[in-house]
Amino acid sequence: MKDYQRILFPYAYNILGSSEDAKDAIQDVMVKYMTAPPKEIADEKNYLIRGVINQSINIRKKKQRIAGDPHWLPEPIATEKADTGINRDEIISYSMMVLLEHLNPKERAAFILKEAFDYSHEDIAQALSITVENSRKLLSRAKNKLTVPVKPMDEISLNANAYMENYMAVIKSGDVKSLEKLLAEDVAVSTDGGGKIRIVSPFTQGLHEAAKLMLYVFQTYQQKNTIKPSVVNHQPALLFYDGDTLVNCQIFDLEPVTGKIIRIYSMVDPDKLKNIKLH
Repeated sequence: MKDYQRILFPYAYNILGSSEDAKDAIQDVMVKYMTAPPKEIADEKNYLIRGVINQSINIRKKKQRIAGDPHWLPEPIATEKADTGINRDEIISYSMMVLLEHLNPKERAAFILKEAFDYSHEDIAQALSITVENSRKLLSRAKNKLTVPVKPMDEISLNANAYMENYMAVIKSGDVKSLEKLLAEDVAVSTDGGGKIRIVSPFTQGLHEAAKLMLYVFQTYQQKNTIKPSVVNHQPALLFYDGDTLVNCQIFDLEPVTGKIIRIYSMVDPDKLKNIKLH
């Protein structure tokens, strides 16, 4: 069963954006599986995968996010090191997780099955109990709602860690002009405190505004933190520790050609940080 947990987690997490909800979905399906008559289970693995996909869709329907809420961010998952409990290769990128919030649960599931797991439309139709034509329509609608090109989920600059070290050196110097050189003109910073942690601003956009915000936050709250570069959802990240407690995870989206930062996702909600370990 542990092998199945590893296989099932990416399906649930990619649809739900929450580690705890993903674990709940898997547990619900495992309970149903253990009590199901053997004759109902022709293929054990497919039975469990299909069950987790549909249970995850049902959970999303029950927990609809507030439409257009820019403050809610998915729970980040560290993907730098292998974990025997999670198949991290199939976890999608953080930027894509954020974009997928624009889709309804079935559109999201169809998109994930196609892009992350390379399902055919026939496979998607079977998993979601729909027709092949409906699968094509779901995927078409999903792609139309995603306004930016889809990047491969494992696309990271080979110099990501070195870039993060350079970024932190500039932040520590307090030189706003040097920091602005690392940022794209339309850079944006999103912060999620989960209603538990007071934040300076939930959303800030623009070169000068973002640079001032990041310097202010560092100088006011983070100078005494231990800072570790990492990879989260296949993107470069910085982890900020107060002693042994992770207090902030900053995830960076880099422009592939220039290497400039186009988006910073800052997670300070303690409930969404508890599954990231210090490497």
